[in-house]
Amino acid sequence: MPLKSLLKKTINYGKQCYCPICNSKLRTFKPMQTVSPRLNALCPVCHSLERHRMIWLFLQHETDLFSSAPKKMLHIAPEECLAQKIAQCSTIDYLTADLNNSAMVRMDLTDIQYPDQSFDVIYCSHVLEHIPDDAQAMAELARVLKSTGWAIIQVPILRELTYEDLSITDPKERERLFGQSDHVRIYGYDYRNRLENAGFKVTVIPYLEQYDKTARQKFGFDINQDDIYYCQRST
Repeated sequence: MPLKSLLKKTINYGKQCYCPICNSKLRTFKPMQTVSPRLNALCPVCHSLERHRMIWLFLQHETDLFSSAPKKMLHIAPEECLAQKIAQCSTIDYLTADLNNSAMVRMDLTDIQYPDQSFDVIYCSHVLEHIPDDAQAMAELARVLKSTGWAIIQVPILRELTYEDLSITDPKERERLFGQSDHVRIYGYDYRNRLENAGFKVTVIPYLEQYDKTARQKFGFDINQDDIYYCQRST
């Protein structure tokens, strides 16, 4: 373990909270000062957020990602805390991709330069809200997913119906309407329909419902709801 991480674990040691990604016992998670401040959000050791810890537990306990069967996985806009853990698994042929140079390959999700059915697993979280043509991006993700594979494609869902207006380009106006200056829409619960129209069969999993108040406090799940959108090819 790097000395810096060990030092952080020691400084923040406690018995109230636990990060399952870096296996840290903590006094508390740190607050996040966003549009809607969250008090129990950020791991002080690996910098994971609530959604990262939720997905990590789901991947471990509810999927076959870490089974002995080899898999080719595409991870879009990789979160460092998750990428470091997944890359350690010898049975995963792991590829990270982003539009900038922060990943293994540069990738435009609206024009993925890989053949049909290239990947067994795709994980893409909080990316589509940045992409003007999200329908094309979803269709491309469906195209490169194997017929026997699965994908988790997450976005922030904050209203009943999706609202977008691509004519809005002013960063301040985007932040006011969409919650962030580089977002081009705010998704609603019709997000599932958008995925299905792109070629996915979607199962919406209310994963956090299985955690009681004590467990939610322990893992820092200080969010009302963050359903998991588990996707497979519809054809």
